[in-house]
Amino acid sequence: MNANPSRQHPADMDESAQLMSRTARDLPPGRHQFHKERLMAQIHDMRQSDDRTATPAPGKRARRPRLPRLAIALPAMAAVVAGVIVTASVLNNGGGGSGPATGPALTTDLGTASADGAPQLLDQISLAAASGTPHPRVGLGQFIYIESKTATTFVKTVDGRSSLASHPLHTRQSWMSADGTKGWLIDPAVNDTPEGETLSLPDEQGNPYKAGLNGPSYDYLTKLTTDPDQLLAKIYKETAGQGNSPDQQAFSTIGDLLSESYPPAELYPALFKTAAKIPGVVVVNDAVDAAGRPGVAVARLDETSGAREEWIFDKKTHAFLGERNVQVKQMKEEGVVIKPGTVNYTSAIITRAVVDHMKQTPSSSS
Repeated sequence: MNANPSRQHPADMDESAQLMSRTARDLPPGRHQFHKERLMAQIHDMRQSDDRTATPAPGKRARRPRLPRLAIALPAMAAVVAGVIVTASVLNNGGGGSGPATGPALTTDLGTASADGAPQLLDQISLAAASGTPHPRVGLGQFIYIESKTATTFVKTVDGRSSLASHPLHTRQSWMSADGTKGWLIDPAVNDTPEGETLSLPDEQGNPYKAGLNGPSYDYLTKLTTDPDQLLAKIYKETAGQGNSPDQQAFSTIGDLLSESYPPAELYPALFKTAAKIPGVVVVNDAVDAAGRPGVAVARLDETSGAREEWIFDKKTHAFLGERNVQVKQMKEEGVVIKPGTVNYTSAIITRAVVDHMKQTPSSSS
């Protein structure tokens, strides 16, 4: 996972940094915040086949900081990766960006991962999801509101020297219409101004929105099959060629739906039953989300990046708390050693609700 360093005014950026500013909103939700190791691995995959398109690993459809993986051509992705580094360099040489400051790399205890009990835990989580508080339906003109706490670790380059840095924990707010064509994002790690920026489509280039697993709308999710075998087959088919492996991409795709959307009540428990069918899924008994809440994690190790993607649940209620990406195997990125225990990305869901207006919050809707 990599973070998008705070951006300064476009007039003060060099050409690459300006490209980053323009391209950031064309990345899937928050994927431009994900660890660059995953981005670089996908670029490598794309270089192996001219016919292949890829999407940033974590990422959450164009222009949404995290989730749907809208297919992005190699030049755009390469520019984004380069832009992340250039922007960090510009800002840390007195650029005067208004986003969050940087600190040391985030770290955690790795915990013990075990394949024993993973299917049983996911079955319990699925049952809790089916019997718990039902997810409200999103009506015409309404918006899904998600408030979360997030933090990222990334490689920062200043005067030709690279080191690990992090954005501190901060609040992120997003709104998205049921049909996926209207939205808004407020995230100091990616927005130029405190007011945030639009996620509405078509974008500046006139690109239309077509819902799919890489960029699902709520309306699209209501039409997905709830049969685990059929759903997993669809995920494998529609994400073929993406990510570092078919199984890891399937796991990440489901993780995106859990963290950056509001799955319909019928689909929500089916997602966990589907995840149980993916090879390599393990349990990490001790995990902590970005808000400091302890829980148990359902996880999978990406052998290519050496990072483990974790979905964190409350140990008693099995409610979904958040997710994080933790480095398990030592890797090198731009000459910088990423040690085991480095938290590449962490997020905690604070509020998820349906509101009647863009930029409305549940507290202001009464």
